[in-house]
Amino acid sequence: MPEFNAPLRDMRFVLHEVFDAPALWARLPALAETVDADIADAILEEAAKVTGQLLAPLNRSGDEEGARFDGGAVSTPAGFKEAYATYIDGGWVGLAGNPAYGGLGMPKMLAVQFEEMLYAAGSSFALYSALTSGACLAIDAHASEQLKQTYLPRLYSGEWAGTMCLTEAQAGSDLGLLRTRAEPQGDGSYAISGSKIFITGGEQDLTANIVHLVLARLPDAPAGSRGISLFLVPKFLVEADGSLGARNPVSCGSIEHKMGIKASASCVMNFDGATGWLVGEPNKGLAAMFTMMNYERLSIGIQGIGCAEASYQNAVAYARERLQARAPGGAQAPEKSADPIIVHPDVRRMLLTMKALTEGGRAFATWVGQQLDLAKFTEDAAERAQAAALVALLTPVAKAFFTDTGLESCVHGQQVFGGHGYIREWGQEQLVRDVRIAQIYEGTNGIQALDLLGRKVLAGDGASLRLFAAEIRAFVDSPAGAAQPHSTELLAALERLESVSAWLGEQATANPAQVGAAAVDYLHLFGYVAYAFMWARMAAVAGERRASDEHFYAAKLATARFYFAKLLPRIHSLEASIRAGSEPLYGLADEQF
Repeated sequence: MPEFNAPLRDMRFVLHEVFDAPALWARLPALAETVDADIADAILEEAAKVTGQLLAPLNRSGDEEGARFDGGAVSTPAGFKEAYATYIDGGWVGLAGNPAYGGLGMPKMLAVQFEEMLYAAGSSFALYSALTSGACLAIDAHASEQLKQTYLPRLYSGEWAGTMCLTEAQAGSDLGLLRTRAEPQGDGSYAISGSKIFITGGEQDLTANIVHLVLARLPDAPAGSRGISLFLVPKFLVEADGSLGARNPVSCGSIEHKMGIKASASCVMNFDGATGWLVGEPNKGLAAMFTMMNYERLSIGIQGIGCAEASYQNAVAYARERLQARAPGGAQAPEKSADPIIVHPDVRRMLLTMKALTEGGRAFATWVGQQLDLAKFTEDAAERAQAAALVALLTPVAKAFFTDTGLESCVHGQQVFGGHGYIREWGQEQLVRDVRIAQIYEGTNGIQALDLLGRKVLAGDGASLRLFAAEIRAFVDSPAGAAQPHSTELLAALERLESVSAWLGEQATANPAQVGAAAVDYLHLFGYVAYAFMWARMAAVAGERRASDEHFYAAKLATARFYFAKLLPRIHSLEASIRAGSEPLYGLADEQF
């Protein structure tokens, strides 16, 4: 059975050494008395035990059994209820939650490390609490104080769970088409009627109550996305004393039979005049829901990193043990019948690609977490505004690039196993199936690419891109940047990104189709430049500290060299594809497809 052991050494390296998170926390008043290096390390150690010993052993059995639907009720696989009870006893759902309502108040830089462990141990299990954490953010940011007091403590504790109810059968990415209705009841509540699909954890047997955040239209709402409001609709109504009351008329009609994440219930939810309460302002529900969606987008991006890490660990272990043929230069293990496959160039190519992409993603996720912490906790208005702008720019990159490269890594991991990678008991094919959905839900990666290029770069006349470029140039000009060997390559890659961005801005004015034609390639180009920034920063620290731990830091430097030599050059073909324009996409008439 495959195992998972959290990469604690690498997580500490990124958190403490590359980004010096303890120093940042010490200067932010809201965090200074809450967390330091010792507390962070203790949390990571405990998280590693929970994910590696409690959750990972359920991953394959959960996939084999799957969630089950019977007469409106959903049962999670054997062991999930007991594991969930232990999980919430540790306070993990509220790790980064608002302390005023029972959360632990930990920084996002630390939370992203935990989320990676959680997804690596089992994506299906992770999703039940991931949706709850996102729901808490939306409620905390937009709901009335009464709703916060009633729901947040039970959600942060994990006693209750949260969902996000957006998608309808006729309205996928175009939420302006949704039809769910909300009728005012005269007492401050609303009657919610409609049907939602693909609702993660819409029904389950883990928690006593489920709190649905539902997008719906008021009777006088304008058409399109400008006429959407957000409502809180509990499975069970809550009495004044906090106890559970009558069952609300909201029910699960069925669950989907899926390619992966089979232990996560993806539900069709029917609202038949269910009682709900407005969250935020009327007709501004989409903006309120984006608080949750942006959290989920980063979280699902981290699913890509977690699955890739699990696949990498399994693939390395297998490559060290599996004997096949001899190394190109002669026997490396002459006492054995053949050499382990890790000596073969193509296997090393796959493993190094996985390692470079996963560790680059871990660093990038931590950097995004740093910007989120600054946007939330700093008292410097200019610093807060800059961090918020970077978060807006980087979120679509994180969601899409983490998951695109996560699938690539999981396929490499499966390939290392050869025929055994296709067999269920080794676990690699499950990771491929589980991570595949991450490119689709929470906004498809194509939508993320359009958001990045159209809304975040071109619509703002490149202002946020200039912030990103300034961060890179500040590093290159620093003593640490000047002392490490990859600054020239990093700067050249940044200039290529800037040149392509300027060209697209000119082209899009005359031909709007250029944005859609270039968007995915552009996001990938951006992602490789962002990872180059991360690898240059990691190499700078590793070079400075190599003498203190030759084994660890030499590996980090070698992986950085691989990234710059073998992976960053992908940007050349991406640029060529972008500059080819949109015309090749329209060479066929519709009926010729």
